Amino acid sequence: MQVIPVLDLKDGAVVRAQIGERDRYRPIKTPLAPSSDPVDVARGLLSVHPFQTLYIADLDAIEGLGASEAAMRRLRHALPQVSLWVDNGIADPDSASAWLARANHHLVLGSESQRDAKLVGALSGHDRVVLSLDFRAAQFAGPTELLDDTRAWPRRLIVMTLARVGSGAGPDTARIAQIRARAGGRSIYAAGGVRDAADLAALQHLGVAGALVATSLHDGRLTGADLARLEA
Repeated sequence: MQVIPVLDLKDGAVVRAQIGERDRYRPIKTPLAPSSDPVDVARGLLSVHPFQTLYIADLDAIEGLGASEAAMRRLRHALPQVSLWVDNGIADPDSASAWLARANHHLVLGSESQRDAKLVGALSGHDRVVLSLDFRAAQFAGPTELLDDTRAWPRRLIVMTLARVGSGAGPDTARIAQIRARAGGRSIYAAGGVRDAADLAALQHLGVAGALVATSLHDGRLTGADLARLEA
């Protein structure tokens, strides 16, 4: 099972995500890093465990306020050995093709940013495309055909319950199980609510391929020893 730390970027800083209410996000204060600078925080996370992948949510880009290009360049330069999964709100074919051509990382297509299922369907066979199925409470955030038509799904899926992000409420296991039952062998990654090693064990029991985590790493409830045992 793969654990992927999350960095939420806003105004050039890493912010602490909280139940999907982005207007409340503030620069993170964490014992893992001396500042909220993205490179500092990324290095702090890597001091906990030698993660191979980081998930980056460019919140400014997702909200149409301009991409955090400078921060992304610095992360790529500082951490060349780390694979990045990047959600930057891309929703059109030209932007997706240009991004995939110039970056050797994974493009996350968030359902909340999509106007229809066409882009995801067109890129579903691309090895570096990940679909994030985003949920706000009980509601799917995105075009309904993207949730209903599994033929459009790529081989990696994130099940993102935004109301559980940073909440300490535990992962949304019922919804994750429902999506996995329809996914036809695709790899499922859980996002939102992971508190500790017990939650990861529960997700592993469900058969998910990985989990996106942030708060539990910064708060110390999920440790390097926990992660080492998970991989043993």
